[in-house]
Amino acid sequence: MYDINKLAGDLTYLWNRYNNSKNLMKRVLSGIQPSGQLHLGNYFGMMSRMIHYQEENDLFAFIVNYHALTSIQNREILRENTFSAACDFLALGLDPEKSTFWIQGDVPQATELTWLLSNVVNVGLLQRSTSYKDKIAQGVAPNMGLFSYPILMAADILLFGSEKVPVGKDQKQHLEMAQDMATRFNNTFGDVFVVPEPDIDKETQLVPGIDGQKMSKSYGNTIPVFCNEKTLKKKVMSIVTDSTPIDESKSTDSPIFQIYSLFLDKKEKKELTNRFKTPGLKYGDVKKEIFERIWTHFKPFRDKRNYLKNHNDYVKNVLKEGAQKASAVGNDYLSRAREAMGLNY
Repeated sequence: MYDINKLAGDLTYLWNRYNNSKNLMKRVLSGIQPSGQLHLGNYFGMMSRMIHYQEENDLFAFIVNYHALTSIQNREILRENTFSAACDFLALGLDPEKSTFWIQGDVPQATELTWLLSNVVNVGLLQRSTSYKDKIAQGVAPNMGLFSYPILMAADILLFGSEKVPVGKDQKQHLEMAQDMATRFNNTFGDVFVVPEPDIDKETQLVPGIDGQKMSKSYGNTIPVFCNEKTLKKKVMSIVTDSTPIDESKSTDSPIFQIYSLFLDKKEKKELTNRFKTPGLKYGDVKKEIFERIWTHFKPFRDKRNYLKNHNDYVKNVLKEGAQKASAVGNDYLSRAREAMGLNY
């Protein structure tokens, strides 16, 4: 015979334990810009980390199509890139049941918060943005969207009460700006926003491209995650190497070593280090191994992505539900900000 009172007590205990565990979770947020083909830098620098975080954290992940407007002004390209990025995330393991996943433009509360934050941010702070200066130096048109990019990024973070934000080294300054804006707002109007903390993985903060610089579409040095076999092989075989003779040890600071290491565990990386230190290593052989490792590693993800691309109704439904979940949280923080500033009456 079941003891009903004991059973009820056990269920209450388990429910409370579940709620406590949820409360102990940190809210982690990050987004990816739909600027083109996903590459290894995107995957190891942010996406794989985000997918890992969904297991033990309250994960908020989104496609930042508003930010993409600073560089993409062709609507068909933006639409295709946005949908493609969503498929990439889902194919690589993002679980909409364990996370909140949406398209930035589907939660427009961020743009209202951007205006509210614009009234507390110091212009000098934006003028010191190294990312803005770098893009201008590269020939990007200095429009207002590019200049105010850090405010929209801060709004994205603060709107959802984000506690931890995984970023690359190049985004660290933008996160610091978000911290400054949250602090200024709280000091002026009262405690409304969580002051976020950056989460930078030192091992993957700067994934090298085939030319040794940071892997970036703007440098044309990327290795795509989802491409055909011929393209991948060509990219990998193009990784720059030095002219060290075969009968001498090779440097582990080279991009070929660093790219290969992304796919290795500690034991395998130690073995590769020994191979590089031992005379006789041929770069061509290593490149062939890298190609095989990348092609095999992403095979199940390629298959899932092909399925998703042919079932866009499923993808769109996932994004719609994610936007509804994100909006509920965003509305709460936006309402608090409006109340604090005297906008609610």
